Amino acid sequence: MLNVTLYTRKDCKLCDDVKAELSGLQSQYPHRLVEVDISSDSALTAKYDIDIPVIEIGPYTLIAPITRQKLQMTLGAAFDRKDQLEKLEDPEYKMRVKKGQSVTSGDRISFWISRRYLLVLNLFIFFYVGLPFLAPSLMMLGAELPAKAIYRIYKPLCHQFGFRSFFLYGEQPFYPLAEAGLGGVKTFENVTGITNLNDPYSYTRFEARNYIGDDSVGFKVALCERDVAIYLAILIFGIVFGLTGCRIQSLHWILWLLIGIAPIGLDGFSQLFSQFNWDWLSSMLPFRESTPFLRALTGALFGLATAWFAYPGIEESMSETRQYYIKKFSVNRVSQ
Repeated sequence: MLNVTLYTRKDCKLCDDVKAELSGLQSQYPHRLVEVDISSDSALTAKYDIDIPVIEIGPYTLIAPITRQKLQMTLGAAFDRKDQLEKLEDPEYKMRVKKGQSVTSGDRISFWISRRYLLVLNLFIFFYVGLPFLAPSLMMLGAELPAKAIYRIYKPLCHQFGFRSFFLYGEQPFYPLAEAGLGGVKTFENVTGITNLNDPYSYTRFEARNYIGDDSVGFKVALCERDVAIYLAILIFGIVFGLTGCRIQSLHWILWLLIGIAPIGLDGFSQLFSQFNWDWLSSMLPFRESTPFLRALTGALFGLATAWFAYPGIEESMSETRQYYIKKFSVNRVSQ
């Protein structure tokens, strides 16, 4: 039987009028009426709020005002199309019909994900950036075994150089290299005794990576300064995005390049290449070591711009998925 989907909401007189017209056409064009309340999903409300009643019959859509003549023409066209597809035995059509006749556990899982994806993402980022802060806290409490397990888990994901990481419970929140040129702070070399760190090929860099800290210096966060800023910015945007009802428009890709990619690329790559000690490059790019402020700033800009660029696109995709399943579940409820 042909399905006719009516997008409606409570106290919609025009919707009641359309239902009455469809009822009068039931004998001429037998169909199954499926009603979808647009208030069940914010995306449906945004899409159809000022247009309801909206009718979908196969590939055809009618938007108010909907007359009896329009309904007759559209129902007739939909029936002709259905008959032609059945005569042709189109395999794609058969597959769509079969898929729409039942609701599987996979459908329910996909629908749940489409409704809760932002919560899942925010929780994942929260734990991802939160565990590295738990490690120094555990070290401070004397729980070294779980703390060192966290450091080990994050080691493949981050360089964990002590001179590019935040510290908790110590004299300073960070201990940069002397080459960073920050006055009024103790350097990493001063507090650890580890030297020759400006050579990227030096073995002492492995020592700096494995250095966790002590009661005086404090204990290292298991993610570097830049990574902490990146994921905190993503988390903050994700929370704000959810509080606004996912209505923030996607950042233009050019702005993403200018705000997110350019600063972090300039800061990171200029530092990286300047430290290779290549004679031909040294004349053009003198040795530099970025500062905690620059790492945090460029990381935060990258995280914010990337989330701003990506999350609205994810919401658009998830919105389409939700609409598909809301309609499918409504059809199956009516047909049972």
